[in-house]
Amino acid sequence: MAKKRKRSSEAPAPAAEKADDSAPERPQRTLFGFKDQPDSAAELVSKDGAAGAPFRNKEKVLITCSRRIIYRYRHLMLNVVSLLPHAKKDSKVESKQSKGGQLNELVELRSCSSCLFFECRKQKDLYLWMVKSPAGPSVKFLVNAVHTMEELKLTGNHLKGSRPLLTFSSNFDQQPHWKLLKEMITQIFATPKDHRKAKPFHDHVFVFSIVDEHIWFRNYQISVPHNEIDKVDKGGLDKMTLVEVGPRFCLNPIKIFGGSFGGPTLYENPFYVSPNQIRALEKRKKAGKYAHKVKAKVRRKEHEKANHLEPDEFADIWKGED
Repeated sequence: MAKKRKRSSEAPAPAAEKADDSAPERPQRTLFGFKDQPDSAAELVSKDGAAGAPFRNKEKVLITCSRRIIYRYRHLMLNVVSLLPHAKKDSKVESKQSKGGQLNELVELRSCSSCLFFECRKQKDLYLWMVKSPAGPSVKFLVNAVHTMEELKLTGNHLKGSRPLLTFSSNFDQQPHWKLLKEMITQIFATPKDHRKAKPFHDHVFVFSIVDEHIWFRNYQISVPHNEIDKVDKGGLDKMTLVEVGPRFCLNPIKIFGGSFGGPTLYENPFYVSPNQIRALEKRKKAGKYAHKVKAKVRRKEHEKANHLEPDEFADIWKGED
């Protein structure tokens, strides 16, 4: 038989404590990279001599619409989908249901961080929800002056999937709500670098300008001569031209909310007039025209009663000859 081992009276030595291998706290990141590098990360870089993994923008946009949307607005949505290679299109959503909960679930299921929801009401009015999910903020726009690519038939053309340049008018830096809208538009419409569906060059421009408290959108192709004689040198922007591609639309901001598809109201447009009020005023004007005609007839009858015509003495002079 094998001999049993004797139990040693000495206690086992405690295990050596492992060094803390956890990564340092990540700094605040934006669309264009990290803002400031913390001291701990800077010390780590100085010790190891190599920086951590660079920031990668993984912005994805879910684009969907409500049911009973008319064809013009549906074509506009498809044009926007074709312009954004980092967008994902989903099936229609019933607008009468709770939009917030259902759409937030869709955004989470599709692994997206933003949402563009085209909501059509009465088959006449188009509203656009621009949302950052899940924490917000969200903006509700009224879309006017819609012109799709099929309607315009412009001569401009650019490669599908290429990254756009975003330009904003100077009005966006004047008030806080315009600054917020500028940041949201930049994050949603700017194609992430090194996206798998994006081309690594720029050949078109998205123009956002504020006129009469409305945001006007235009899409232009950057046209450059390709002949060897007319080859553009560095800085030779005078030879470049812009050719409009489309689509065109105008965004009238209604409200800015603090959450996703709702929440506290951060801003409300004091100049906004709903389309229902505009149609009601037009009906009142037409009803006013009819009432004016009725009153004119009544005044004419009263005038005829008050001023009788005297009998004409020559009215019956030719009656006997027949």
